[in-house]
Amino acid sequence: MIAFKIYHRRSGHCVLKESPLRMIPPRKIAFWGKKKEKENSRFRAFLKSHADPDELDQRFKSLHEEIFAAYDCSKCRNCCKEYNASVPDNEIASDAEFLAMPADEFKTRYFSGQNQNGDWISRGLPCCFLNGNECILQDHKPESCKLFPYTNQPDRMGSLMNTMEIAQVCPIAYEIIERLKQEYQWTPYGR
Repeated sequence: MIAFKIYHRRSGHCVLKESPLRMIPPRKIAFWGKKKEKENSRFRAFLKSHADPDELDQRFKSLHEEIFAAYDCSKCRNCCKEYNASVPDNEIASDAEFLAMPADEFKTRYFSGQNQNGDWISRGLPCCFLNGNECILQDHKPESCKLFPYTNQPDRMGSLMNTMEIAQVCPIAYEIIERLKQEYQWTPYGR
């Protein structure tokens, strides 16, 4: 069961409700994320002008922890299907060793090249490290993959546009945005 707050506009009271976590299925997130794109853009503008950055970080982090505790990402993996992995150069040797291959073979087999930061970018989509719904790198996967969708990271205010885009891929990010709308008593038609 997941507990969340529902604000009643007329009475001004907050009611704590419990409900099983029911989120949009991964296969439907692109449709619903796109459908909410303009609404989320207006919500982003609202947050930019009304939310305290530190409080927003806390709300994001709290919702992130609550939802991740009840959601199994291995049932989704939309992030692995829609984004390339970015592996820092200093992790190549240990990742290659984990997969029992020389670093040069690892780079040739799994990467298309390096980005401007020197990180190695995985070849093709879905991610070449995705096997079924599991990452072959397991605990060796890049930090950027481990942290996705970044909703527990600081400075959410500065990353709202990116978070709104991620909400079109990740059911957890989508759910967090929808819950924040409730917490801030925000509606697409005004407060």
